[in-house]
Amino acid sequence: MKPAISQVSSLHAPFESDIEEYAAGDCHAIDVWLTKLEDCLRRRSLNEIRELVDQHAVELAVASYQGGILASQGEARRSAWELFERRLRLCRDLGIATLVIACDVGAPLTSLDLERVRVSLREAARAADAHGIKLALEFQASSAFGNNLQSAAAMIEEADSPALGLCLDLFHFHVGPSKTEDLECLTRENLFHVQVCDLAGIPREFAADADRVLPGDGDIPREPLVRRLREIGYQGCVAVELLNPQIWQIPPRQFCPAALAALNRFLG
Repeated sequence: MKPAISQVSSLHAPFESDIEEYAAGDCHAIDVWLTKLEDCLRRRSLNEIRELVDQHAVELAVASYQGGILASQGEARRSAWELFERRLRLCRDLGIATLVIACDVGAPLTSLDLERVRVSLREAARAADAHGIKLALEFQASSAFGNNLQSAAAMIEEADSPALGLCLDLFHFHVGPSKTEDLECLTRENLFHVQVCDLAGIPREFAADADRVLPGDGDIPREPLVRRLREIGYQGCVAVELLNPQIWQIPPRQFCPAALAALNRFLG
């Protein structure tokens, strides 16, 4: 397993600072926050970003995330897919192997909506494969469909594309309807990315992204996930992902060593 940090954990810092400070903190695999990267491209060229990444020996391993491509319609769908295509090209040009896509399907849900999601997922996989990119579908606890690991794994199996796999976000696994036994759905072939955090002293029903804390600092059981990752011989990234406004105030150089130490304890 490859320890990594998601740039959203230091949301207020510029992309360039993350690269420099994470590398100084001995983190060399990054889960790129796409809006940060796109903001950086307003200041720097692709070549300059490549040089920065190479200079600090950092791997842009994964990019998060693309939403709105599965169930949207009309103008919203056109805009989301245009952005998706641009981001596929950006990932290709920067050597980012995996792009996380959100299973963000809203209610109410009809049979036509379900079919749209299935077709869109297959189309997205074909588009990604054409660019040499893998897609990691992130099930989300608030989604009307695909809000748990078992359903997301079934969607991946049905789509039957080598370019399509799963992103397991421990927050969504814990607060949603997923069950511990659903971890059996994970295989070395279908698991493309893992994001971890913790929750402390808050019921799952009331937990929000802003409540995320470092893995191991809260109440989410870690053993079932870590055991399954070892059983399947998972070799991908395990990224700390915190969308906590209080943690955003911590400079990346201070946050990075603490995050890596927590992640290493989490993974045992």
